[in-house]
Amino acid sequence: MSLSALDIAGLAGGAVIGDAATLVDAIASPSLAQSRHVVFVEDGKKLDAALASCAGIVIAGTFAAGASRPAGAIVVCDNPRLAFARAGQRLHPPDGPPAGVVHPSAVVDPSARLGAGVSVGPYAVIAADVVLGDRVVVEAGACVGKGVTIGEQTVLKPNVVIYPGATIGARCIIHAGTVLGSDGFGYVRDPATGRYEPFPQVGRLVIEDDVELGTLCTVDRAALGETRIKRGTKLDNQVHLAHNVVVGEDVVISAQTGVAGSSVIENQAVLAGQAGIGDHVHIGPGVIVGAQGGVPTGKVLKGPGQLFWGTPARPIKQVLREMAILSRLAKK
Repeated sequence: MSLSALDIAGLAGGAVIGDAATLVDAIASPSLAQSRHVVFVEDGKKLDAALASCAGIVIAGTFAAGASRPAGAIVVCDNPRLAFARAGQRLHPPDGPPAGVVHPSAVVDPSARLGAGVSVGPYAVIAADVVLGDRVVVEAGACVGKGVTIGEQTVLKPNVVIYPGATIGARCIIHAGTVLGSDGFGYVRDPATGRYEPFPQVGRLVIEDDVELGTLCTVDRAALGETRIKRGTKLDNQVHLAHNVVVGEDVVISAQTGVAGSSVIENQAVLAGQAGIGDHVHIGPGVIVGAQGGVPTGKVLKGPGQLFWGTPARPIKQVLREMAILSRLAKK
């Protein structure tokens, strides 16, 4: 598909300078752009280079309000990165099996209910009593267990596995190799024999609308009750959420982070790469845990926008003071 400069301005609540009918059909960086590409710039120091590029459309911040180009167009808006992302979503829709086609090699149980326009790729498995909403995409090799419910327009990438009984909302994207609803890591030790016996993992997993999970993530079902990921949350690759974890809305969790059982992460919190969260931790709204931050069992972190770092995680100002003191002591 193509977008005009006027279309992009509409996505961003922006204004057009130049030819509003200029069309683009792909995104690019300024150094690689051609006439049918759109680029963005959010730093006024880089505006001249972007305007001099071959791009048909340049999306820029309000610092470009007085700029001009000999050809093409400029879209001026408050958030050029967001406008570029929205344009990219429309110009580069995800690939997948043809809409409404179930591949002959797929195994679909007769009791499964498939909505309008559902696509199922080669060798995918849809078990008994599954409910797939309209325009759901199940790509090659994915396995959807008994009684799973998936909301409309959700996409399962190749080799995703969803264990029985899980509920997945609408417009979610689950990337390749992710496993949802597997048993949590729960055992009881018999002191008489030293052996470990499994504690029942009979709860459920609920993922709300507009959640995206990266490749090779694992999210366990609850032991009792439910594990829940709320609306709009985004997980990077290789993230693990243990049983009975509750993640709030619009949370961002970066790669290789692990969250132990029964922890709560509230709305708009951010966990940076390789963070380690102990069990029964409570991370408040808007809290940021820095890369490789370690939060011990039962700890409560509060303060919107507060950055915690280190192990054990503590406010960044405290960490920096401690490092400065240690540095001075080492010199002595």
